[in-house]
Amino acid sequence: MKKKTLVLGASLNPARYSNLAINRLVKHDQPTVAVGLREGKVEGVEIKTEKYPYEDVDTVTLYLNAKRQKEYYDYIISLQPDRVIFNPGTENPELYDLLRENGIDYENACTLVMLSSHQY
Repeated sequence: MKKKTLVLGASLNPARYSNLAINRLVKHDQPTVAVGLREGKVEGVEIKTEKYPYEDVDTVTLYLNAKRQKEYYDYIISLQPDRVIFNPGTENPELYDLLRENGIDYENACTLVMLSSHQY
């Protein structure tokens, strides 16, 4: 059974890595939802601008720098994902500690590489 991924920091810009991640997740038949600054659709995935209370999120993949993540700490924890992926440039020791305290696994990795190497 495939598990739902939330792309946090999703962009409509096809040159952005979050946009590429949505495309690749969809191509790998991974159920995908997204939150970003602007509403729209990428590969049929609706990008919401509010902290939508998605259910059954397995993975949150981050495309926000550490400073911009702060406003999402409570939101990420409230989703109770199994893991959070910190893509390059999103590393955040403060959030690592919060995740650990709440029993949520995390890894510093690249979603695109994980998908292409079948490690997702």
